[in-house]
Amino acid sequence: MKKYKLTNETKEWCGTTLHRIEYLKDFSNVKKGEKGGWIEKEENLSQDGNAWVYGEAQVSGDARVYGNAQVFGDAQVFGDAWVSGDAQVSGDAQVYGNAQVFGNARVSGDARVYGDARVYGDARVYGDAQVFGNAQVSGDARVYGNARVYGDARVYGELKLIGGYFYHTKSKTEVIEKVELENDYELLCREPKLDKEEEDNLVGKEVEVTVGGKKYKAVIQEA
Repeated sequence: MKKYKLTNETKEWCGTTLHRIEYLKDFSNVKKGEKGGWIEKEENLSQDGNAWVYGEAQVSGDARVYGNAQVFGDAQVFGDAWVSGDAQVSGDAQVYGNAQVFGNARVSGDARVYGDARVYGDARVYGDAQVFGNAQVSGDARVYGNARVYGDARVYGELKLIGGYFYHTKSKTEVIEKVELENDYELLCREPKLDKEEEDNLVGKEVEVTVGGKKYKAVIQEA
């Protein structure tokens, strides 16, 4: 049995007719009879699995949403893009071209993922961030703010990229610096400015130091 149908409620988008969908059975968080988002044709949203499109989100072209993936809010998935696994695309985000978002990845806000880009694992791309070209963002990486990841760049593991540009290893016109953070993340950004309060919080902190082979306890004071 099909899990949804195309209704007669339509709208035009870039010369394409999109249909509001209606769910024909209960699954995941969706109830039978509930209206979903907009798709151009059945090939855009799998009839199998728990994949769904709802809100004002839309999927068109040869794009596919399948597995347990969710597309919601005002998000748009089009071109030849694929969203699969447990991935979510939400907000005003756009995924298009030959881009793929899969695994437990999240793309949200005004983010853009396009070209042959891949976002997967537990990666998060949000804010005004863009990932494009042959770039890949994976693992627990976070890309947000006005960050741009492109070319053959790879951002993975516990990395945060905010602002600046990350091209291959780094853009020739940008200085990308790496800063260790307390939560085991590394921060990649242009001219990083850490909160001064973090420095002030060290004042008065008791630490253990070794001098001449002997251990002492000392209290940090301002120079």
